[in-house]
Amino acid sequence: MLTVPSYGFEHQCKEIHDSWGQLNRLVLGLAMRTRLERQQIRETYKAIYGEDLVKRLQDVETSGISRNEAAGVSPKLCAALPLWMLDMHECDAVVAREALQQDNTNYKALVEIFVGRKSSHILLMKQEYQARFKRQLDQDIINIEPPNPYQKILVALVASHKAHHLDVSNHIAKCDAKRLYETGEGSPGAIERGVVLEILSKRSVPQLKLTFSSYKRIYGHDYTASLKRGDFREFENALGVVAKCIYKPPNYYAKTLYGSIKGITGDKAAIERVMVSRAEVDMDEIQRVYKKKYGIQLRDALSLCENIPSTDYRDFLVALATKMNELC
Repeated sequence: MLTVPSYGFEHQCKEIHDSWGQLNRLVLGLAMRTRLERQQIRETYKAIYGEDLVKRLQDVETSGISRNEAAGVSPKLCAALPLWMLDMHECDAVVAREALQQDNTNYKALVEIFVGRKSSHILLMKQEYQARFKRQLDQDIINIEPPNPYQKILVALVASHKAHHLDVSNHIAKCDAKRLYETGEGSPGAIERGVVLEILSKRSVPQLKLTFSSYKRIYGHDYTASLKRGDFREFENALGVVAKCIYKPPNYYAKTLYGSIKGITGDKAAIERVMVSRAEVDMDEIQRVYKKKYGIQLRDALSLCENIPSTDYRDFLVALATKMNELC
């Protein structure tokens, strides 16, 4: 069983400071720390050495792959550790920027942020995005080229964080469920995208979750099942992903991890992104779903994953999974 070291933050900061070029020595110690402890380590490091630990880790990452490899440190670990040490809103800002800069925009990474975080967090994240990258995240999403169904849905989700009420309403959920039915499987034509986008833009994520729950209770099946009828197009596919992420997050993330571990999807960063972003949110439930659906513990699946080289980076991911498994 992995245990958190008993010594204080000053000792660990000294160990970190003395380990540049050998970051693999830090993996287990940092992976087992809570988010609050990581913040305290970062603050302590700043107080002792006068520099931001995350910035120092990022400097190691950008100093040259050959240098890191020569020291026995995988480049992926050099990228993962700074992400792990960031505050959650800082991490999401970095993930959002990386998602937008890819040749093929990583829409799922963006959806996970806007669906999986509270509006207060989204505000902080957008402020961090602007401060760090000198850009407006909302505008970057609007300006994505070429236009994409995911983009339209993301624009609606961005609006929902600005306009929604905190309280949820069963009455509104039933009315919205009925509208979704009447403009979807209850209609002989194609799904009315305008109605769907309107609902997404005006309701909070908790309200949308209640709507999807009402839909299943009223019509006997998940809303996503209704999207697969007839001509299953790009918009319906994107909407289905978003609905799954809203309605059953642990199932969504378990499937995302499985696809990335097995190499089924092209989203190579999904393992690291999900493990870091959901570590202290719902990773315990994700692991239970993963074990139930795929018959293996997530940490064991990571240990056996052929798509992850047997390096310090794998040790880091397994340590994250082990940490949450022990807390279950």
